[in-house]
Amino acid sequence: MAIYRYPMTVTLDRPAPARPGRLLAAAQLAGSLGDGAFLTCSVLFFTRIVGLTPAQVGLGLTLGWAVGSVAGVPLGHLADRHGARGSAVLLALATSASILTFLLVRTPLLFVLAACLYGSCQTGLAAVRQALLAALADPERRTRIRAQLQSAGNAGLAVGAGLGGLALSADTAPAYLTVFVLDAATFVVTAGLMLALPAVTPSAPRAGEPKLAVLRDRPYALVTLLNAILLLRMPLLSVAIPLWIVERTAAPGWTVSALFVLNTVVVVLLQVRVAGRLASIGSAARMVRRSGVLLLASCVAFALSASGTSPWIAFAVLVVGAVVQVFGEMLQSAGTWEIGFALAPADRQGQYQGFFGTGVSVARAIGPVLLSTVVIGWGLPGWLLLGAVFLAAGWAMGPAVRWAQATR
Repeated sequence: MAIYRYPMTVTLDRPAPARPGRLLAAAQLAGSLGDGAFLTCSVLFFTRIVGLTPAQVGLGLTLGWAVGSVAGVPLGHLADRHGARGSAVLLALATSASILTFLLVRTPLLFVLAACLYGSCQTGLAAVRQALLAALADPERRTRIRAQLQSAGNAGLAVGAGLGGLALSADTAPAYLTVFVLDAATFVVTAGLMLALPAVTPSAPRAGEPKLAVLRDRPYALVTLLNAILLLRMPLLSVAIPLWIVERTAAPGWTVSALFVLNTVVVVLLQVRVAGRLASIGSAARMVRRSGVLLLASCVAFALSASGTSPWIAFAVLVVGAVVQVFGEMLQSAGTWEIGFALAPADRQGQYQGFFGTGVSVARAIGPVLLSTVVIGWGLPGWLLLGAVFLAAGWAMGPAVRWAQATR
C-alpha cells in the first residue's frame, strides 16, 4: 500500500481559545434541539398525515442514511479544498432546506429522495464540523471540546424531544408542521453561529495525490469499521431496549423513558470529565478496549432482566444495565473521537472525518433491523453474541491503531 504523508498546510486567524468551542457548542445545541423535536414525531407525521406505511418510512430512512454515508467523504473533501467554515454554513442551510422538502412529500418515491437529501446534508455537516473543530482547537483540547459538543447535543435532543412530545399530544397536522419549521429554523441559527467562527485556509491539492486519499488508507478503514461496530450501541437504547422491555420483560412501560432520561443526564454531566482523562492515542485505545468490556456487561444485564416476573426487579436490573451501558458509551465516544482526529492528516480532516463518520450512518441504517433480529428474535443467545461482538471490536482497536500509527 502506498503511504501518503501530508504536510501541515492549514492556517487560521485563531481567536481566544475558548471562543470557537463556545460557538461550536451553541451550534450543536441549536441543531440538536430541532433534531430532537423532529425525531420524536417525524415517523408519525409520515404515517398519519402523509399516509405512508411504516415499511415505506423505514426503507426510505435506511436508504437516506445509506446515501448519506457515501456522501460524507466527497463533501468533506470539498470542505478541505474550499474552506471548512464556508462549507459548514452552506451545509447547515442545505440541511434546513432538506427538512422543509419533507413537507412536500406525497409519494414513497418523493420521500426516498427527500430522505437521501436530508441524510447527505446531515452527514456532510457532521464531517465538516469535525474538520472545523480539528482546525480551530489545539490537539490536546479537541477531544475535550468534542465531549462538550456531545453534552450540548444531548441536552438539545432532550429539550427538543419534549417539544416534539407536545406535537405528539396534539396529533394534528399544524402541530407536526410547526416541528418541521422549528427544526429548519434551528439549522439557520446553526449556520449563523458557524459564520461567526474564524475562517480556515483551504488546503491546496498536491501533484500525484489521489483526491480521496482516505479510501486508500487501509489502517484507517479498519479503525473506522471497528468504530462502526461499536456504534451499534446507538440503536441499542433507541430500538432494541424499548422492544425488549415491552415484549420480553415485566418492567413497566415507562421504563423506556426512564432509561432514556438516565442516559441523557449522565452523558451531559460526565462526558466532558471522561474525555478529560485522555492523555494520548494509546490511552484512547485502552479506553475503547474498556468500553467493549462494559458494553458486554450491559448486554448480560439486559438479558437477565427477562428472567423474572417481578416488575420492580426487572426495572432494577434494566437500570443497572443502562448505567453500565452509558459508561461504556462515554468511554467509546471519547476514545474513538481522539483516534479519529489523531490518525487523520491535518489538511485532510474533512474527508477523513467524513469517512470516519460513516459509522454513525451505518449504525442508523442497519442497526435497528440487525439488533431487532438478533436481540428480540434470539433472546439470551442474541444478547451474548452482541456483547461478544462489542468485546472483540473494543479489543481489536488497539492493534488497529498501532498499525495505523506505523503508516502515518
